[in-house]
This record gives sequence, structure tokens and C-alpha cells, in this order.
Amino acid sequence: MFSLDLLLEAVVTGVLLGCFYAAVSIGLSVSFGLLDVPHVAHPAFLVLASYAVYFLNDSYEIDPLVAGLLITPLLFVFGLAAYRLYYETFERRGSDAAVRGIAFFFGVAFIIEVLIILHFGVDQRSVTASYIGKSWRFGDMRIPLRLMVAFAVATGLTVLLAAYLSRTFMGRAIRAVAQDEEAVRLMGANPVRIKQWAFGIATAVLGVAGALLIIVAPVDPTLDRAYIGRTFCVVVMAGLGSMTGTLIAAIILGIAETIVLTMFGASWAPAISFALLLGVLAVRPQGLLGRR
Repeated sequence: MFSLDLLLEAVVTGVLLGCFYAAVSIGLSVSFGLLDVPHVAHPAFLVLASYAVYFLNDSYEIDPLVAGLLITPLLFVFGLAAYRLYYETFERRGSDAAVRGIAFFFGVAFIIEVLIILHFGVDQRSVTASYIGKSWRFGDMRIPLRLMVAFAVATGLTVLLAAYLSRTFMGRAIRAVAQDEEAVRLMGANPVRIKQWAFGIATAVLGVAGALLIIVAPVDPTLDRAYIGRTFCVVVMAGLGSMTGTLIAAIILGIAETIVLTMFGASWAPAISFALLLGVLAVRPQGLLGRR
């Protein structure tokens, strides 16, 4: 029987899981939502970051969250190079850049997956930390501590990125480019460099998100396929480019997935993201917090 206590536990777990979904989607909210880059390789970048965290944890016994922070500068540089290659090869050549860009990023995702398999194999990998494998008991509920860590870190990451985009000069420049690139160019700024910087940030935050991914559950080279639907669902449902909307949409998705998983089983849970997306777009096409 599906009791009220079971529903409450599903909701609490769903909120924690939703904040984790926000962390793994917020970079895509910048690259796709603000920059309009068809970044379908975002989940592959995420898995690559998780394996880098695993390598540091396994080889040097570095805490996964610390390892995620250590690889953040490298991911930022990687993002700068990836956008420059995309721009020079596709974006500067005309209006069909989005279609060809999808093929480009799919190719990048495939290359990353193959490289991970060649180096680490196909087996699942996990990390060790003091908070993994433990849980907190609240009455009859037991909440995994790793989800509590993911909740705290994901919330902080979302708040910091939202503050950066709204209160710093470069953050406002990124939003300006998203709204009117030609106006930014007429004001003497270089929109390509601004977008390159933004794409670097969108990739850099995957250092922390990748750490959370491997903290929450073991990873394997094909895990990006499971997250491509979830991340795009969160970003589109939120309203393209909305950091607050990303957090709200991710929590809604997390709660819905957990309730469906509890009531109907694991086989139905993956479909809920697309059902929610279609429902929100039918009622509010611009997303939860998007502008018309």
C-alpha cells in the first residue's frame, strides 16, 4: 500500500534528487539556454569530469568535492577551446550552424565515451568518502547523506552562478549577448569572446557537478545517455537561461520521478521527464520562468 509516510519520504528524497539534477543541468542552462549552442555533449562532459574525480580520488585519495574543485580550471580551459572550435568551424559560417553543430557535439560526445572506455574500461567506477554509505534518520525516514551533500552543494552552486550572471559586469554582458548580440557589438564589445567565456564557465561548473554525479551513484562510460533527456528537460522546462527556473524545474522533476518510482516501479521513471516537459510547454511554452 502507498501510505502517507511513503509519500512524504518520496517527496523529501525527490527534493534532494532535484537539487542534484539542477547541479548537472545548470551548465547547460548557460550554454544552451543563454548562448543557443546545441550542446548535446554536455552530459558526456559531465561523465568525463566524474572520471577525472574518480582518478584523483583513487590515485591520491582526494575527497571527491575537493577533486571537483581542482579540475574546474582545466574544464574552464577545455570549454574555451571547445567553443572556439565550434565557432570557427560552424557558427561563423551561417544560419545552419545549429543543425551542423548538433552533429559536431554528438561526435565529441562519442569520442569522449570511446576515450573513457579505452582508458578505464566499461566497468562502473565509484569513489570513497566519509559521507558515502551513511544516512541520517528522521523518524522513520532514512535519508542518504550523499544526497544531503549533493543538495547543499547544488543549491550553493546555483545561487553563486545566478549571482554571477546578475551582479557582475561579465555576467550582465553574457545576458546582454543572449538578448541582442548585434547591440553588444555596436557598443564595442566582442560577443564571440563573451560567449566563449560563458561557455568556459558552463563547462567549468561540471567539475563540481561531476563530483556530485559520482558521489550520488557509480558511473560508467555510457551514463551520459541517461542524462541527456533529463538535463534538456530541466533547461527547457525552466525557461531558457533561467538559473532560478532551472532549480525549480529540477526539483519538480526529482519529486515526480521519485513518486513514480515508488508507486509504479523503475521502468516508468525515465519517461516522466518528457511527460512533464510536454505538459509544461503545452500550458506555458516559454517555460516556468522564461520570458515571452
